[in-house]
Amino acid sequence: MTSVVDNITVDCADPWELAQFWTKVTGRPVGEDDKPGEEEIGITLDSGLTLLFIAVPEPKTIKNRLHVCLKPDDGTRDEEVERLLKLGATLHSDHRREDGSGWAVLRDPEGNEFCVLRSAAEKA
Repeated sequence: MTSVVDNITVDCADPWELAQFWTKVTGRPVGEDDKPGEEEIGITLDSGLTLLFIAVPEPKTIKNRLHVCLKPDDGTRDEEVERLLKLGATLHSDHRREDGSGWAVLRDPEGNEFCVLRSAAEKA
């Protein structure tokens, strides 16, 4: 027997607001029944995996032990980093190298870290 990952849960102060950021990142809407003020808001990705945002009372205080890595489906890693910064992300640490390899670590509006990798076209 094995298990399948059904969702990735993100603890946050305001699930609706954080989900709005991530809908712009992923191009996927929140669930049809989800509304502002609810304690759980989900975004189902094309893969079937759900990003689930859950309200918690405590603020984020340390580095995530688990995070999402994004890969642009078109364009470049650097173009995607710029797009995400305009959406409200912040650059946490930059591991991009002159040869084009590496990644960038960003934070969403509530401080959760995530990485942006090179696109498949860039790796080819």
